[in-house]
Amino acid sequence: MPDLLSPDDAVSRILSVIAPMGDERVALSEALDRVLAAPAISEIDLPPFANSSMDGFAVRAGDTRGASADAPIRLSVVMDIPAGSAPTGEIEAGSAARIMTGAPLPQGADAVVPVEDTDQSWRSGDSSPLPGRVAVLKQVRAGDSVRPVGEDIRIGQTLIAAGVVLRPQELGALAAIGCAEVPVVRRPRVAIISTGDELVEVDQPLAPGKIRDSNSITLAGLIRRCGGEALRLPIARDTLEDVRARFQAALAQSPDMILSSAGVSVGAFDVVRAVLDELGEIGFWRVNLRPGKPLAFGALGGRRVPFFGLPGNPVSAMVTFDVFVRPALLKMSRRPDAVPTVQAVVDEAIRSDGRRSYLRAFLTRQADGWHARLTGTQSSGALMSMVLADGLLIVPEGVTDVPVGAPLTVRVLKDISGV
Repeated sequence: MPDLLSPDDAVSRILSVIAPMGDERVALSEALDRVLAAPAISEIDLPPFANSSMDGFAVRAGDTRGASADAPIRLSVVMDIPAGSAPTGEIEAGSAARIMTGAPLPQGADAVVPVEDTDQSWRSGDSSPLPGRVAVLKQVRAGDSVRPVGEDIRIGQTLIAAGVVLRPQELGALAAIGCAEVPVVRRPRVAIISTGDELVEVDQPLAPGKIRDSNSITLAGLIRRCGGEALRLPIARDTLEDVRARFQAALAQSPDMILSSAGVSVGAFDVVRAVLDELGEIGFWRVNLRPGKPLAFGALGGRRVPFFGLPGNPVSAMVTFDVFVRPALLKMSRRPDAVPTVQAVVDEAIRSDGRRSYLRAFLTRQADGWHARLTGTQSSGALMSMVLADGLLIVPEGVTDVPVGAPLTVRVLKDISGV
């Protein structure tokens, strides 16, 4: 189909004009799943002081030489060091300090004897009185049961590189080095406009000839999955005035991207195209893709906000978002673009029309690897096919017949670890 634009060329054209977002500082408590904008470098050692990794007794290791259950070595207990305290005394030869897990090692001590290797039986939190002496039943070496300064993190160490998507464990590390605020990539704000006289809001009853607006809800979820912030606008009716008002309202919110669904296919009402021509520079593309051949892309308003006009059929809207909008949003938010795919053998013969086709499919894991079969109807309006599908089976351009047993790539849509 020489008159159709290849999906790869379309993505390249789109990405060539998409710019990454700037930075902002947010509270650490709000940074989960945000992209770190600059390397996190520690200004402290962690731990900042040598501390005990066990409940026990801080000692001079040399004082325990030869200790055993048959020949215990007795030491004077001269201080008690609970966690959170700062010892002021020194451990001299022949003495020990009772110490809790995490408490600082006192000056003079270089090892900890775990409580189970003594004649004592207390644990952290016990209120047992401090013994005058302790019998050590096992020899220790310098450094035993001691966490040294900087064991985990050193001053000047880069903890987390720029571009990392922050997980709970990264937040914990940042908290440990005192980062109350972190620089992150700003989330792209994406305005969503659904168009059509046939649409009603989700909470409205259906009248004859009407359907509920599912696309804006679906697209909002997909935007959030890509790290964006979704701004849903009211449905635009098929009049020049209403469509213009909705697009102007979208631009007034200073979004970083605008998406619309419906109104871009051949034979569609001219009102959407007329408004887009008024407000910006838009190309109406016919892409070598099934479902989702019609696609509009360009820029709107004086800020030249990137615009995507997606098809109105629900599956077409989802597929075109995944193929074209998702890479743009990931570039804007500086997130890695890692599309999960597997190779699968098809268990049924498939007919295609020569366009690159994304077909909804089930996956099963068999002895020879992954196998795929279609979910049933491939209608671009069949929402449940996307709910049921494990992935999108990709039939390449130019292929019209796929025989049983042929290997194809599947774009995975859900967790298949239990399949």
